[in-house]
Amino acid sequence: MTTEPVVGNPARPTGPPEFPVGPSELQALIDNTNAVIYMRDLDGRYMVVNHEYERLFHMRREEMIGLTDYDLFSTEIADEFRANDLRAVSSGGPVNVEEEAPGADGPHTYITVKFPLLDSAGKAYAVCGISTDITARKRTEEQVRRLNAELEQRVQELEASTRELDAFAYSVSHDLRAPLRSVHGFSQILLEDYDGKLDDDGRQCLQRIQSNVTRMGQLIDDLLRLSHVTRTGLKRELVDIGAQAHEIFDELRRAEPGRRVETVIADALVTTGDRLLIRLALENLLANAWKFTGKNDQAAICVGAVGPSDSQVFFVRDNGAGFDMRYAEKLFNPFQRLHPVSEFEGTGIGLAIVQRILSRHGGRIWAESEPGKGCTFFFTLTDIPDPRDGHA
Repeated sequence: MTTEPVVGNPARPTGPPEFPVGPSELQALIDNTNAVIYMRDLDGRYMVVNHEYERLFHMRREEMIGLTDYDLFSTEIADEFRANDLRAVSSGGPVNVEEEAPGADGPHTYITVKFPLLDSAGKAYAVCGISTDITARKRTEEQVRRLNAELEQRVQELEASTRELDAFAYSVSHDLRAPLRSVHGFSQILLEDYDGKLDDDGRQCLQRIQSNVTRMGQLIDDLLRLSHVTRTGLKRELVDIGAQAHEIFDELRRAEPGRRVETVIADALVTTGDRLLIRLALENLLANAWKFTGKNDQAAICVGAVGPSDSQVFFVRDNGAGFDMRYAEKLFNPFQRLHPVSEFEGTGIGLAIVQRILSRHGGRIWAESEPGKGCTFFFTLTDIPDPRDGHA
């Protein structure tokens, strides 16, 4: 009988491969890590340290073996390290602690895992530690905590300033109106009771006093409105700008029924924002356009938008007096006027209110104009890429 050879894979050895792992290999392993690794006996004397320990504390391992933490650190730090070692021994397993040690740029914080080494009888004979430097994270956390504390302080200061502003607004609203009413009232008494004794110059002086009192009252109202715009909370909702524009034009026509102004309002002028604040901004823009077209027999005002629906740029365009673009930066500053009061009335606060409202929504406003050729105000209610190079 002939035995045929078995064809197939040759026999493979069973069991784990035998790779020699000795002290030098283990030392190489712990030396090639960014963590601080060490071993101390139960009396706290160093038995093993890795290269990272040497690098951080500027000592060779040969110099450290046999020393304790009391030989290397302050008593306070050494006491903490010793207490954590004993805690690991008493627990019989790994413990996680946060420790602090000196560094070249100040104290460094470490997350440390400590665990006991046990003999065959289960008795601890040494403690191993693996420490990871988390100083950068801790410093960042401290910086965030400090910034939050500063922010909280500033919020409190802002709230205090707001209360002061409220008190000032109350004073403006009540205390300043009383003398204005008195001036206006006595002026009217002089006009009525002394009509026969006043010449034309006298009557004109009293009328100018009354006109300036009225303007001062309007200025107070605008200042209060600007203050309110700054402090009021935003309530976002769907806003139909076109519908608001129709309502505002109707109000302007009722106030000046003799004016003939062609008004054009585009369709689908819808956005998201605070309905009341957007209405206030639009009132100021349309009132401006209405006012500055007052000397044009064929006045026209257009309200529209350009761009896609998710990044629309709205505009209010008129064919009124216009202005020199060299002074455009002054437009949105309170009390800055590009036309004298004798030519066009106003307090110089309306556009500042508009700018503040749009800014609170995350938007902006700008203008394009030419003297005698009208003006176009462009505005956004959200922060979108600058569309000025592509508008109509």
